[in-house]
Amino acid sequence: MKGLIVVEKSLSEKRRVHDLRHFARGEMSRDYIARDPRTGRPINVGSGHRKAKRSEVKEGPWMVIPQQAVIPLATGQIESYRVGWKEKDYHMTRLDGIKALSVLSGVLAHDGHAILIDSLMHSDPEVRIAGLFSLPSVAETCPDELFDHLSVLLDDNVASVRKAASDCLKNVVPIFPSATESTLAFELRHQIKGRRDAAFSGLGGLCRTWPEVACDHIDELLQEENLELRRKAAGLLRKVLSKGGAAAWDLIGWALNDMDVETRRQASSCLVPLAHREQRIATILAERAILDSDSKVMLAAIRCIEVLDTDNGRARDLVLSGCTHKDANVRLACVKILPRLMGDEILRNHCDSLLRDEKDERIRSELLQMTFDAQIEGTEAQKNAYLAPSPNVPQIDREIAESQGKTVGLEDLEPPSKDEDKPRHG
Repeated sequence: MKGLIVVEKSLSEKRRVHDLRHFARGEMSRDYIARDPRTGRPINVGSGHRKAKRSEVKEGPWMVIPQQAVIPLATGQIESYRVGWKEKDYHMTRLDGIKALSVLSGVLAHDGHAILIDSLMHSDPEVRIAGLFSLPSVAETCPDELFDHLSVLLDDNVASVRKAASDCLKNVVPIFPSATESTLAFELRHQIKGRRDAAFSGLGGLCRTWPEVACDHIDELLQEENLELRRKAAGLLRKVLSKGGAAAWDLIGWALNDMDVETRRQASSCLVPLAHREQRIATILAERAILDSDSKVMLAAIRCIEVLDTDNGRARDLVLSGCTHKDANVRLACVKILPRLMGDEILRNHCDSLLRDEKDERIRSELLQMTFDAQIEGTEAQKNAYLAPSPNVPQIDREIAESQGKTVGLEDLEPPSKDEDKPRHG
């Protein structure tokens, strides 16, 4: 894989990497849904399948144009149509009629499709832009040819049309992943930043609607030589983590091996959320990340380990090893986890051992606190705090004791003096 660090791996590490990829690709294979290759819409959708997200049409007065008036207005048969919207009157023009194609239904929707095709090829750039506005909604009813025209308009000779086409692609990618696959792949790598940004925004939406498809795009991007592409791809990993399944875990593992530190940092930010979902996979990836040369990646691995079950031998060994790491921040983070791993006596002995070589004052302070035994070394008040309170004495026991000249909890009462026994004379 391009862009990865080339390192010598032990046989055991190679096996762990293989096991991870095997687990990701085999045991937890992606649950793909059959889709129309042109539209990307599910085929034979049952009750257990997801429904494709519908496009969101921006509100405007064109929404209240009567359906019978939309086509005459969009074709120029009528120049203007008056409507009332939000307590105001508006005069709708041809451009508004083309936008209103997005709200047509039934037979009129199919007629509107032909008009939209004509609009996308019109000589007037404003008409083409209005057509791009309607494209996502019309495509839900009749997608034929629309995405071919979208691809052409992305390279239109008018800048405003190209911008509208990029915005349109951003909106349709999450709804029509198959129909836009090749176009999206091209735009993600386009030399113009604005077009790349729009494409990545669409890919971000795809992460939510079709995470398994988004993983395919991210996988290819992580193999690019281009540094920006790998970084931006790694930045999307958290979006596919919850629903991308094993494919997403696999991608995190690859990104953690990238030669670029920022890419690895992006991947490491997924470790803690992953630890809440898949402890076994998170442990494997944390084991790799804690050996990273970058302290931020290492600390992310340690935060992941804090979430993991520390009774797990692998996680425990990582913490103990991290206590002697060359990076002080890593040592400090691991030292703070030690009380979760050991009983009091073993903890004090281990901390005493670490103190012999530790020079960092922050870490020494933590270790000294852990070696301090208040029951033995503390003040009287500290020692007494560990004493269990005496149980309450029943009232009847108190009365019996007092009748015998004793006070409960205190020394025995002194017998009355002889002078007090003598009768008093008036």
